[in-house]
Amino acid sequence: MRDGGHGLFEGGDRVAALPAQGGEDEGLEVQSDGLNPKALLLYFSLFPQFIDPTGGWPVAAQTGLFGTLHMTACALVYLAVGVLARTVLKTRPSAARAVTRASGVMMIAIGAFLLVERLAG
Repeated sequence: MRDGGHGLFEGGDRVAALPAQGGEDEGLEVQSDGLNPKALLLYFSLFPQFIDPTGGWPVAAQTGLFGTLHMTACALVYLAVGVLARTVLKTRPSAARAVTRASGVMMIAIGAFLLVERLAG
């Protein structure tokens, strides 16, 4: 697919398009991340074992603290991964193509595995 110069590589095949600066999709991304069921499952399955109702802090304060620590840790990790990936993929077009192809192959393999598992079960 030709990109027309709006992706990562001008005039070439689109390998990894960069997100628009200040686009209207940012609000939607925040909303969908906030409703992420994996985060809620993690929260409800792991955090209760670390909350002490007889401790010196109220349960709401402990919950808020653990939630804030988790959000901060996730934000730092995702920020670091994003910055490093963007830096590497922007300076190495061959690496960007390799990552795109490898992730595509992995998605196809996962889909095939799930299909076979579903048909066999």
